[in-house]
Amino acid sequence: MYCFFYFPQNNTIRKDDLDKLTNKEIKSIFVDKFHNSTDFKVREFVSLQKFDSILFFFDNIVDVKRLDKEVIEKLMQDSQEVAVDDIVNYACRCCITVGQGEILDTVSDAVEKLLNGFCVLYFNKCGKFLCFDVKNFQSRSIAEPPTSAVLKGPREGFNESIATNIMLLRKRLKNSDLVISQMPVGKYSQTQVAIVYIDSIASDEVVNKVSKKIQEIDIDGIIDSFYIQKALEERSYSLFQQVGTAEKPDVIMSKLLEGRVAIIVDGSPIVLTVPYLLIEDLQSSNDYYFARAPRVTFLRLLRMFGILIAIYLPGIYVAVQVFHYKVLPYKFLVTITNATLGIPFTPLVEILFIILLFEGLTEASLRMPSYLGLALSIVGALILGDTAVNAGLVSSPAVMIVALTGVLLFTVPDQEAQLSILRLIFTLVGGILGLYGIICASVFLIAYLTNLDSYGTPFLAPYAPNVREDKKDGFRRYDLRAMKYRPKSIPNKNKIRLKKL
Repeated sequence: MYCFFYFPQNNTIRKDDLDKLTNKEIKSIFVDKFHNSTDFKVREFVSLQKFDSILFFFDNIVDVKRLDKEVIEKLMQDSQEVAVDDIVNYACRCCITVGQGEILDTVSDAVEKLLNGFCVLYFNKCGKFLCFDVKNFQSRSIAEPPTSAVLKGPREGFNESIATNIMLLRKRLKNSDLVISQMPVGKYSQTQVAIVYIDSIASDEVVNKVSKKIQEIDIDGIIDSFYIQKALEERSYSLFQQVGTAEKPDVIMSKLLEGRVAIIVDGSPIVLTVPYLLIEDLQSSNDYYFARAPRVTFLRLLRMFGILIAIYLPGIYVAVQVFHYKVLPYKFLVTITNATLGIPFTPLVEILFIILLFEGLTEASLRMPSYLGLALSIVGALILGDTAVNAGLVSSPAVMIVALTGVLLFTVPDQEAQLSILRLIFTLVGGILGLYGIICASVFLIAYLTNLDSYGTPFLAPYAPNVREDKKDGFRRYDLRAMKYRPKSIPNKNKIRLKKL
């Protein structure tokens, strides 16, 4: 936590006027500035045997024991003769040994430091403030993120402290080229946002563009990193996200080494990265730490196949029932007909009803207490579904299809929200226009995705456009020794990442 001494009556007080104010006036300035907040503390004492001093700090974010022992006690016990003009420099160099001391010349600088957890010290009529760090912010311990578990590999995850998150990256990237640029964002929250990149790899154009977009944000407060994500997206109203996310330092490290730029937001365990490729979400940490290359290729194709089933199966089922039932084998057609006999709804309404029912159960399970979640799942998925089928409201094939696609949506968890909307769209298209409508909608979707761009990186790269070298880590994953070059789809300065292994 940090402590500050002295604050003049308003932020417009000039540097030359500070030494004309008494301690009482300084105290009044700071108390008024923070509207008599009960957690804002002011402590007056005599330091260096003769100087009246005032210490300002926020009680709940300062380590009071360290403050008393390493700051106040030393200043009160030191008996060295010091001139008034040199009191601040002497205290900074010789008395206060905690944290990094900094000398400030204006009230506005002192206020800013206080708001960021520093303590501020002011000596009577010295004209300067001395601030130092003794903050004691509480944060969640480092643990494996629940959404990014691995069978084998690093298990550390980011937490809500920006200092901890930066430390986790510094621990892995011990190089002077790792650049971290911090800035406050938010009129009231003044949330610290850090732009992280490797200077000898990342594109200067991408870094400057990210920095400019963040500096242009004018908002009351930043609550989470997803507030920053909306500002970074080049098509903010698109259904598809254009900024990558991760909760583990090893994942962010690998992306930095490819030339990406990471954005860390204080108070959020989610770290953002740009540029972003759609194929990133088909990749998993287990692909690199645990599975062999052939196994990884199989798993990625399985994930892609799962996505296609989740999006298209309900729409195709409705389209075939309504428009193209002749394409079904006779025995399968008889089975479907017998299962749907007596259902009061049309195939489209039936599927939409079940989709909305399952979406409602999902939302309810997320918001209910954890000890009721399992019971809700059993009641909703088994009892309610089985009762609806037995009552003749819905057919068992429709329930099975919606349940299957609902599970397959989570083969790529980061895209679940987008995929669920696409599933609904293709279901409506299939029910209204049939298979021809689904084909036309697919062509439109591919054309739209091909046109998306993220900071100079095509959204569907390395397949649209075709980048042969980058395909070594695409649907088919080559051995690590074959990936000698950084992705050409991502702007970077240094193309070679592996010379010998």
